[in-house]
Amino acid sequence: MVASGDAGVRRFTYIYEATTSVPGSVELENDVAWERLGPHESGVEFRHELEFGVTDRLQASIYLADWSYTRSRENSGFTYSDSAVELIYNLTSPVIDPVGLALYQEVRLGERLLELESKVIAQKDYGPWIVAYNATLEAVWEGEGWNSRSGEFQQVLGVSREICPSFSVGLELLHEFIFPDWRDQERTRNLFVGPNASYRRGKWFVTVTALAQATQTESEPGFQVRGIFGAAF
Repeated sequence: MVASGDAGVRRFTYIYEATTSVPGSVELENDVAWERLGPHESGVEFRHELEFGVTDRLQASIYLADWSYTRSRENSGFTYSDSAVELIYNLTSPVIDPVGLALYQEVRLGERLLELESKVIAQKDYGPWIVAYNATLEAVWEGEGWNSRSGEFQQVLGVSREICPSFSVGLELLHEFIFPDWRDQERTRNLFVGPNASYRRGKWFVTVTALAQATQTESEPGFQVRGIFGAAF
């Protein structure tokens, strides 16, 4: 059996861990991400996820709604983006195997958005330490008739240390490669880095990460904070 009793607990917010939820378990996760887009512009994104443990190795999720609130000098308001489904299949355990591996697939669909997201998830547990890595490829079609296309490759590395059974702290590093129209002419590379903290108690947990941009891409947020609150039923 490769699932763990607290597999639903997220010790990172930008990184997925290789373990899957216990079969028959149900969990609600609420994801909130704030971004500072400019001197007078900011945005908040929300995701609401129902997560199901299907088998010892398979986890399925439904994102009921992805929506956002943007505020600027010119305009402010709420926007619904899409809904999504997600599957994670665990291959090996991060505890008993040399490295824990899992495969991830997500499909997001909205009136003006279609996105396919694939990940390879790697994780290794060393006593109170967890080291996790995700490699992600995204293909996105946006706009009227999904006629605008783009791609993105992400690498995310994280380290977390358990201070006590209910609390851990760590660091996350996000490296992005942006491909507008699937071309690399602009060679856009973004790097974000920052700390995280996770607290769990009983059947619920909360994890928060704050990332600062280490590159100079004006179109990307200079600072962003993401929090996930989860509760099992």
